[in-house]
Amino acid sequence: MSIVSSYASDSAQAALRRQRTNATITSVVISILVIVLLGLLLMLILIPGFFFESPTIVAYQSQDPGEEEVQKREVNTQVQRKPSAPSSAMARVIASTTPTPTAVPVPEVNVPDPSVSFGDGNDFGEGWGSGGGSGGPGGGTTFFGQKVSAERICYVIDYSASMGGDREALMRKELSDSIGKLTEGTKYQMIFFAGPAWVGGDEVQAVPGGGKVTGTTKRAFVKSGDGEFKWKTGGGASGWDHDGKKQVPQWMDVSKSSLRESKKIVKNTQLQWGTIWRPPLEMALSMDPPPQVIYFMTDGSTGRSAMDTAEDIGRAAKRKGIIVNCVAMMVPKAVDAMEELAKRTKGQFTVVHKGGKRQLVLDADGKKPDKDKEKD
Repeated sequence: MSIVSSYASDSAQAALRRQRTNATITSVVISILVIVLLGLLLMLILIPGFFFESPTIVAYQSQDPGEEEVQKREVNTQVQRKPSAPSSAMARVIASTTPTPTAVPVPEVNVPDPSVSFGDGNDFGEGWGSGGGSGGPGGGTTFFGQKVSAERICYVIDYSASMGGDREALMRKELSDSIGKLTEGTKYQMIFFAGPAWVGGDEVQAVPGGGKVTGTTKRAFVKSGDGEFKWKTGGGASGWDHDGKKQVPQWMDVSKSSLRESKKIVKNTQLQWGTIWRPPLEMALSMDPPPQVIYFMTDGSTGRSAMDTAEDIGRAAKRKGIIVNCVAMMVPKAVDAMEELAKRTKGQFTVVHKGGKRQLVLDADGKKPDKDKEKD
């Protein structure tokens, strides 16, 4: 509280009051400005929090490619490997609507132009073209004039008693020569059959009976490294079938020792009684992986079931991409069914006449040649 001196003049008192009034107004104005400035600062701090929006991240994921359907290929006498699939996997992409402050470098990949001279060098060429006219991977060989090139070759050969004499000698020589032409890197196997069927080198024991059915059943036992396999027949020479578990042949790799042993087996294996096609051919189809080429040779049919067997085996072999090349040894009654089997699998078919003369009935494409070809 101000005290005005009673001794001051009226003018002095008036000036003092004006000064006090101005000071009061000035203080009020300054207070208001300070309050306004504080309010503005608070607004600058608090208002952005109400309007901030988080960046939206959108993720993109490619569709699941799903389970790919496996297609089985047909394998012909000129088998070719397909190039391996690219090693890179399908990329996963993540996109964002907000730019990142971090720069991600993208490397440049220089892909060289493919060489147009691939395969023209000395590494390819020799040994190709012997398989039915156009060649392919794996080793090549011939059997009764039928040329093939494949990585897996199975021989299904008739060792029945009716093969005795000239047929037996010719068969053993051709089979031994064919095996001798196999090259390293090739897998092969020999399946022999009569009534029972067995892998070359197995021991076959028939129940004594002098080649004739004794009573109502004749039996045979095949002793292999995998165990013992039983066979029986109740319907004569063409009524044989498995009696229990079935034998699944295993592949052999070509080597000097394996070829030497196989030739010895071809020479020394004894003929057996009976003739039936289906079991030995089914044994060949059961191999894992399956053969690419089967050489099937016999001197006789299996009665009324021959055509049914040819059709059934032909369908099964075609599904697995197996080519069946057939050789009929000097017996005309086997020709129709064997030709049907070869035709269904696009295989070759040759008839061997007396004296060893050969007649090509179906060529490497499973078609009849322009004219019959015979070779002494």
